[in-house]
Amino acid sequence: MRNRLPAHRTPLDHVRMRPGRRVILGVDVGASAVRAAAFALDGTARHVARREYPLLQPVPGWQVQDPDVLVAATLEATSACVADTAGAEVVALAMSSAMYGLIGLGAAMTPVTPLLTRADSRSSEAACDLRISGQGRELHRLTGTPVHPMSPLCKLMWFARHEPYLCTATRWWIGLKDYLLYRLTGKLVTELSSASGTGMFDVHRRAWSRPVLDLVGVSESQLPPVLPTTASLRLSATAGRAVGLPSGTPVVVGAGDGPSRNLGAAAIDSNVGNLSLGATGALRTVVAAPLVDATETLVCDALTEDAWVVGGAVRNGGNVVRWAGRALAPDLDHAAPTLLDLAERIPPGSDGLVMLPYLLADPAGGSEPPGAYLGLRSEHSRGHLVRAAVEGVCLQFGVVLDRVAELTPISTVRLTGDAFRSPLWRAVMAAVLDRPVQVAGAGDDATLGAAALGLFAIGLAPDLKGAVTQLDPGRARAEPIAVDPALAAAYRGLRAKLPALVSAAGRVGEILDEVMAGRPVGLNAPAPP
Repeated sequence: MRNRLPAHRTPLDHVRMRPGRRVILGVDVGASAVRAAAFALDGTARHVARREYPLLQPVPGWQVQDPDVLVAATLEATSACVADTAGAEVVALAMSSAMYGLIGLGAAMTPVTPLLTRADSRSSEAACDLRISGQGRELHRLTGTPVHPMSPLCKLMWFARHEPYLCTATRWWIGLKDYLLYRLTGKLVTELSSASGTGMFDVHRRAWSRPVLDLVGVSESQLPPVLPTTASLRLSATAGRAVGLPSGTPVVVGAGDGPSRNLGAAAIDSNVGNLSLGATGALRTVVAAPLVDATETLVCDALTEDAWVVGGAVRNGGNVVRWAGRALAPDLDHAAPTLLDLAERIPPGSDGLVMLPYLLADPAGGSEPPGAYLGLRSEHSRGHLVRAAVEGVCLQFGVVLDRVAELTPISTVRLTGDAFRSPLWRAVMAAVLDRPVQVAGAGDDATLGAAALGLFAIGLAPDLKGAVTQLDPGRARAEPIAVDPALAAAYRGLRAKLPALVSAAGRVGEILDEVMAGRPVGLNAPAPP
């Protein structure tokens, strides 16, 4: 077995804070867990606490959560983090949260809906209707958010069509961050980053769009006022008792989790991209003003008034290789060679085997075909199947990079995520992107980004990048990964063939659908151009 990098753990993690030390808390409330991290202002220590919560699926395609469960988990994680600071002075609490969620509140300020998460796809029909009508392009140009079931815009259209009685009982329509801030401070507000991801906010005028609100049947009075991401509120006495902090502690409203990750990865310079890879993934870069792509697939969300994060998500990321482990090698245990070890022995291109890694379908019903292995032969082994999966995931990121690069040049990409402990993941991703890449670590980019934005907001750092370096001096340094020219050339050829392969696989998927539905199939029909 080849040597591996040790599991990501910086020397600063879980060092107890000495009394009198000043710290800032970064809190990121994600799709499955909340992470609270206390960062010493001198960059010498931090402590992290984590609490998980379930994702509920009451109906196929619906993916929701109980907002009060997320609040309780946030208070628990923050309280645990505060307890481990051992008397240190907490100068502020700074927030980050998952974007694109929607909650309806009644007049008593209690939820009348669950949190409809980004992954909830019930509004697929509304998104499709907007695209077919031609409205989707103008909505994307205006708001920076693609017309997609993830968008609160489409979720509100679903409620108007299917639950109009609930709409009349809803006093406020808000996002996850807005509800967290309300429970922490007693103030119902949103901030520029979360607002920019709703699909209802004019990112050019920095205001709610009246024509879009009319389209979904919502008034501006039903939406929270929009604050800068650097604005501060005050911790309420009730929330302060719950987490062990004095009432009045500054609460920096912060940004969404995507922009926070770019900041936490120290990827905010011009021409620098941040590629984060977990079960899913994303590739983003920071620009000075909103930019919108012609493919209508990239999102553009605010970090601050003059820093906007543009990029795209990959739904099928590390989860593809985890699936391969379950499906192809359930017999392998920790003492045996890992699947990635087997895959490293396979040549680039997997001896002609290509995987289209679309195991999770796009809820918007996009052009992606079903997942498939193409070119499968008897000589292909488990190692080939796994390497093809890794290559397929990396090729998806190559497509996203091409789209982003059409808007703004990307000269360097910083890689973050546990997957990049693997030499195979690092080498293949670097070769597919065909640019200098750096491995910037794993794990807590959003909490670090939240804390850095908070430090800047309260005037204890001169700028955003300086705030990251102050809290984590090693974060700006990253391990460079050289691009293998031969490997890059091999993947350039594969990338050139990918559109034709995807198109052909899409046609096969359509034929399979017809067969399963019992309809006649024209197998001799000409292939699409």
